[in-house]
Amino acid sequence: MALLEFKTIAAGVLASDFMVKRAPIALLRCGTIHPGRFLILVGGSVASTEEAFAAGVELGRRESALAGSVFLGDVHPSLHDAVLGIKKGLLGDALAVIETRSSPALLAAVDAAVKSTPVVLAEVRLADDLGGHAVAMMSGDLTDAETALGICADRAGDQLLARTLLPRLDPDLRALLDQGTKFEQCPAFEPRGAEYPEEIACSWDA
Repeated sequence: MALLEFKTIAAGVLASDFMVKRAPIALLRCGTIHPGRFLILVGGSVASTEEAFAAGVELGRRESALAGSVFLGDVHPSLHDAVLGIKKGLLGDALAVIETRSSPALLAAVDAAVKSTPVVLAEVRLADDLGGHAVAMMSGDLTDAETALGICADRAGDQLLARTLLPRLDPDLRALLDQGTKFEQCPAFEPRGAEYPEEIACSWDA
């Protein structure tokens, strides 16, 4: 799997065409992201993906439009699934959240973390509705989550925007996060004991 981020939409569209013509790859996803950039996600055999990736990087540099890129010759299965939108429930007591300035930086960091620790990669979001940032959530026991977070921070380097570790995740928050991190998709929920006016109270089952 490979991911390339372009500073301009025009260069990104051109690179997409260039890459699929260069090697027999799957164009998994491509399109505009915030703030006015273009993201290309491709996959296939190691050789074909590497060839297409090199072609995209070459074009991006020639056009002075490459914002970031990552080639994962042996991408972890959980990262592959998460990038394609498959969510997993949070397991264990601890939650690690990593946020980077770019999507390629996040993939490189998370791939290294999930290959080194037995954390569960619950969700990955790339750029859309995030102002160009990227975020991932990993869960597990405290030691594993903390280790994964440290690996991500080291791998991301100056592309690291923020990281946080929740040692004992609240069960109500866990139930909400299991459904995703988008605000507009979060269901209204009234925790037990919440001081909320009865006439406008919402319940989990509502």
